[in-house]
Amino acid sequence: MLKKVAILANGGDVAGFNAVIRGIVKTAENSGVECYGFIDGYNGLLKNEYVLLSTAENGNAEGILPKGGSIIGSSTNANVFNYKVINENGEVEYKDLSDICVENVKKDGFDCIFTLGGDGTQKSARDFTLKGLNVIGVPKTIDNDVACTEITFGYNTAVSVAMEAIDRLHTTGETHHRIMVLEVMGRYAGWIALEAAIAGGADAALIPEIPYDIEKVAEKIKNRQKRGKNFSVIVVSEGAMPKGGTLTVEGTRDNGKGVDNTKLGGVGPKVAKQLEELTGLEARNTTLGYMQRGGTPTAFDRVLSTKYGAKAMQLAMEGKFGTLTVIKNGKLDYVTLEDVVGNNKTIGAVSGNTKESNQRKVTMDDDLVKTARSIGINLGD
Repeated sequence: MLKKVAILANGGDVAGFNAVIRGIVKTAENSGVECYGFIDGYNGLLKNEYVLLSTAENGNAEGILPKGGSIIGSSTNANVFNYKVINENGEVEYKDLSDICVENVKKDGFDCIFTLGGDGTQKSARDFTLKGLNVIGVPKTIDNDVACTEITFGYNTAVSVAMEAIDRLHTTGETHHRIMVLEVMGRYAGWIALEAAIAGGADAALIPEIPYDIEKVAEKIKNRQKRGKNFSVIVVSEGAMPKGGTLTVEGTRDNGKGVDNTKLGGVGPKVAKQLEELTGLEARNTTLGYMQRGGTPTAFDRVLSTKYGAKAMQLAMEGKFGTLTVIKNGKLDYVTLEDVVGNNKTIGAVSGNTKESNQRKVTMDDDLVKTARSIGINLGD
């Protein structure tokens, strides 16, 4: 029987982190299992820093359902299989410190670790299962790009925030006869841009999966002008790139090996400038940035996160370790972490946009793509 379990939240923050934590904790408490939380993701696992989680009166997990962020923190730079270490002489080297994490879990007596995170988080989770730990993952990311599940928690809230931004940009664009460009997150998957464009009534959506022809977008705007519509709203994913071109990179971080250190950004202003030159209309860009990540989760994300958390704890009680909770055909289910990892088999290997990655991206036969085309949203092709 399970006696003690622990949760870690890893990667960029999303609305719904706390709802998942609460779902796990409440299910654990109802089953007589103690639940703890590692502080700041895999960094906490390495440093063995954790706290007891409780939904009792005045407990730290009480009243957290509507709260954004994570009460136990998170980390975006902690690949413990390739951890950045500064030696006494000041030189930087990368070490595999995963065995320390394994010993910490064994010493603490945790029967299962729940990993709340995306592609990189679940890659490390799979690697820890090969080292003998009992791990169950929960798919988190606003990008909605975790393999094997139909939706990740945090995504719906991000889309809702982007939709509201589009609604507000519509009024400014219409009033001042401008092209309003909205750059949204999404990195290598265009789910946010595409769904927000449909929900907000945008005129074009440029996504990573479809290299865009800026002339085709300009043509769409000119056709609107001919029909007396002297404004347009364009949604651009941060990972969108022109045909024959490359990603627009804002900078490169030094978050260690085995994580994606590319910082995307800047494609929105670039698109706005080009469209202004091609159409003669003033164009303005708004980069939504971290507004998409934070704040109160939508009702949908609160329910989804709670379902994921409760399911994860149920899987643990059934001894179904080495798995990821998923939504499949609209229902709660689970898959193995091996399935999630796909061809990215090497322990400690780079996660992210590599040929080995098993990320879920927009396909051309997806209903969102078909719907966008049917209602006249230009996809840059």
